[in-house]
Amino acid sequence: MADAIADTRRLYTKPQNLNDAYGPPSNFLEIDVSNPETVGVGRGRYTTYEVRLKTNLPIFKLKESSVRRRYSDFEWLRAELERESKVVVPPLPGKALFRQLPFRGDDGIFDDSFIEERRQGLEQFLNKVAGHPLAQNERCLHMFLQDEFVDKNYTPSKIRQA
Repeated sequence: MADAIADTRRLYTKPQNLNDAYGPPSNFLEIDVSNPETVGVGRGRYTTYEVRLKTNLPIFKLKESSVRRRYSDFEWLRAELERESKVVVPPLPGKALFRQLPFRGDDGIFDDSFIEERRQGLEQFLNKVAGHPLAQNERCLHMFLQDEFVDKNYTPSKIRQA
């Protein structure tokens, strides 16, 4: 066998100018989960979160969008991605079953500190998932991030780049 010789030549790149250094990034995807709102009363009470997207990636039809989602919508997205894609899907923040027990000294799952902790976990989850190139092709992710309502009876498919 012939010995392999490592190629140690440097790559030649063009010098960076101020526009390159401080201009908008060539590709960006920003997702924020914010503004939690608790709605309803009694057993019909739940918290929704605003999911804001800003991107210049051509695969997304809208460059900016804002939708409201509840925890069960995040569970649906995770289940769809696990079922339909080849992506290893990160876990969601926990269900907090003990916080749902009656006769607690706090507001349980509606306590401000719990809602903030969950909000941070949901934001991390979404950024990890949406940052994955294979997940970006999944129709369920696009629907979750950009459509006002999630059609849970949709037909799973891939997004074709425009």
